[in-house]
Amino acid sequence: MIVDRNIGGSVTAPRIRVIEIDAFERDIRLRLPFRFGAATLEKAPQAFLRVRVEDEEGRTGLGATAEMMVPKWFDKNPAFTPAQNVDQLRTSIHTAAAASLEPSELATLFAAARLNEMETVRRLPGNPLAACFGPSLIARAALDAYCRLAGISFFEAVRGNLVGIGGPMLPGDIDADAASAMLAGLRPAGAISARHTIGLVDPITEGDIVDPVGDGLPESLEAVITRYGNRWFKIKLSGTIDADIDRLTRIAAVLDRLPDYRVTVDGNEQFGAPEQLAALLGQIEARPRLARLRAAIAFVEQPFSRAITMETPLGDLAAQLPFLIDESDDGDGAFAAARRLGYTGVSSKTCKGIYRSLMKAIRIRTGTAPGLFLSGEDLTCQAGLAVQQDLALVSLLGLSHVERNGHHYVAGMQGAPQAEKLRFAAAHPDLYEQGGDGPLLSIRDGRIAIASLGAVGYASGALPDFEAMTPMS
Repeated sequence: MIVDRNIGGSVTAPRIRVIEIDAFERDIRLRLPFRFGAATLEKAPQAFLRVRVEDEEGRTGLGATAEMMVPKWFDKNPAFTPAQNVDQLRTSIHTAAAASLEPSELATLFAAARLNEMETVRRLPGNPLAACFGPSLIARAALDAYCRLAGISFFEAVRGNLVGIGGPMLPGDIDADAASAMLAGLRPAGAISARHTIGLVDPITEGDIVDPVGDGLPESLEAVITRYGNRWFKIKLSGTIDADIDRLTRIAAVLDRLPDYRVTVDGNEQFGAPEQLAALLGQIEARPRLARLRAAIAFVEQPFSRAITMETPLGDLAAQLPFLIDESDDGDGAFAAARRLGYTGVSSKTCKGIYRSLMKAIRIRTGTAPGLFLSGEDLTCQAGLAVQQDLALVSLLGLSHVERNGHHYVAGMQGAPQAEKLRFAAAHPDLYEQGGDGPLLSIRDGRIAIASLGAVGYASGALPDFEAMTPMS
């Protein structure tokens, strides 16, 4: 064990070293096109990492993680093709792996992750959001490996601060003792509400469906509500006022049938200025058919492009609704900078790094500023490791709802052999239900049961079949 000292106290945590990293991928094709912002996603590879760590006694353990390599989210530069965007993420993985495997002293999981992130961003300047993709995967797989080696769950590792949040790698505005106390007080819930994403080209009613998929799963918003019972929703906006108002009116006509519902709205960087968004909100306020939907809005997510967000104060908009940064949350100081502009919320996404999420939660819970919040947002997390690890994180952080869309746009565990599907279904019978071709994420009355994520390891009682994957090029 090592004692790392920092302001306000010290943290005692085990040390590890990453000694092997293998990267794989599986091609995923969406059952429905997913349009967000200016991009329409129809296919993308899912990255898988297998990591071996060594502890202070020379014992080794294996861990794993997974994440979709979604083009046109990490980098929306139109000069890059979707294939080039995916290659950016592969480069991040390879760069982070090379840095992580260089000779080094043993370090706490937290310190190792922070150092790897900093070094990878240094080697890949220009887009820290894309650069951090690889380090985020290595950190999760290393944590999984340590938990399996120690015979403990993710929840136990974090609540006991065995990850080592403290020491010289802890930002100076966080007190180590306060951080450990906050982590110790976390309690994962047995279930969490699923916030259903309504993409820009998703059918709203059954009558909107032009080319039915016909796979027995919901395609329209109407069918989603009937099958899953969702009461939380996330609505994507296009930034074109007339089109947004028409679509919001059609969505409200469906949602208003429910006795109660809440929504978040996501600008996905599509608004060019505060005045443009203010005009949309004014139109919403003026229309009686949108009155219930307007009252149901919990917050607005990332309305402006990351190029202008950090130099664009919200002004009067901040008094109308809470605002959250997502794509602009590309570094440790981003939320503090956004707060000075009127933002009060920030996203948790495992693709940005679990320790980033934990530090944001620590700052919000131990700070004195009122009204700050963390929200769980999705990157089309797939059934298996990706969705399980993200669900475990947001549940432990005390979030009552999380955006979930991977199960809607992709059916089940696409690309996995039947034996792998059976292992995950058996290990997590509360999380999955049996579909025609294997396990499907189970959502009942709008909620996902997640008690089984307290298994030894990082939220998974099973591991994928790496031999059935393609080694990452």
